[in-house]
Amino acid sequence: MTLNKFLIANLLTISCCLSLIAQNQNSKKKQILKGVAADSIVEVREPINALSPAKAAFYSAILPGLGQAYNKKYWKIPIVYGAIGTGVYWYVNNNKKYNRYRDAYKSRLAGFTNDEFYLDAAGNQLSSPRVTTEGLERAQKFYRRNKEISLLVTIGLYALNIIDANVDAHLLQYNVDENLSLAPHFKIDELDASSSLGLTLNFKF
Repeated sequence: MTLNKFLIANLLTISCCLSLIAQNQNSKKKQILKGVAADSIVEVREPINALSPAKAAFYSAILPGLGQAYNKKYWKIPIVYGAIGTGVYWYVNNNKKYNRYRDAYKSRLAGFTNDEFYLDAAGNQLSSPRVTTEGLERAQKFYRRNKEISLLVTIGLYALNIIDANVDAHLLQYNVDENLSLAPHFKIDELDASSSLGLTLNFKF
């Protein structure tokens, strides 16, 4: 009888120990799962839209500034229109002056002396022109060159608007970690009173 009680007591002790071990393992599994879930929540990122840069570039190609609006960089839109508008203004201005001198030059070659450069400020006819024929020819070359430069600059600014929208759309999809930073530093050496300026890369673990 005593042996049976001893066996029963041992079996109860073993079963209690097994249940405690099982509970401990279950709690550890739950903690691991919670940690994994928490990590997965922290590391969840929005899916990368591979077509987003192409869309931004396409919108800016159709209408300058539209790609910047697509990227929600609204502050860049006035800069885009200001830059392209300035290029267009100088092109129109140089083209107008080029046509003015070209028309007077053609009139001179045809033998006429009634172009605007034969008139004074009051509109009276002058005996000799204010600008010679050679001067008209030089002015044509000058304003034609300026017109071509203005056109190239305007096209370059238009292309830059497309590139900016495309690059911005790419950068918006990158995850920027706050633990990684690049900051300028300025240090003065007290011994020789010299100074050094540079950049410091900080990475927090």
